Amino acid sequence: MSTSRTIMVVDDELLIRDLLYDFFSNQGWRILVAENGEAALDQLADIDVDVVLADIKMPELDGLELTERLGEEKPQLPVVLMTGYPSVDTAVSALRLRAADYIVKPFNINQLYKLIDRTVEQAQAEVRDSA
Repeated sequence: MSTSRTIMVVDDELLIRDLLYDFFSNQGWRILVAENGEAALDQLADIDVDVVLADIKMPELDGLELTERLGEEKPQLPVVLMTGYPSVDTAVSALRLRAADYIVKPFNINQLYKLIDRTVEQAQAEVRDSA
C-alpha cells in the first residue's frame, strides 16, 4: 500500500487516546486524536481521514451524536463506536446511525486493529464501486 491510512481516535480518556496513538503509529498509520465530538468535528472540517474510532460516552458531543453529524457531513466516512457500557439501546442506536461497527471495551487491540483495517477496506471498495 503506497499511502498511509489516517485514523481519528475520539475518546475523553487520555489513556485510551495514548494507547491507540502508540499502537496505530507503530502500524504505520497517521493518527489524530480528539477528547470529544466537538473537537473531532473541528479537526475533521479541514482534514480527511479514513476512519473515525469514537467512544460513545463523552462530555459535550458524545459518540452517537458525532456519528449522526458525520453521517450528514461526511456520509462516506466510516465510524466505529466503542463503549465500556454496552447496551441493546446503544447498539441499536449505533446501527440506526449507520455506524460501521461497535466494539466493547476493554477490547483486544489486535482484534480492534483487524476490525479497523477491514472497515477501511470496505469503505474504500464502496467508494471505488460507486465511482
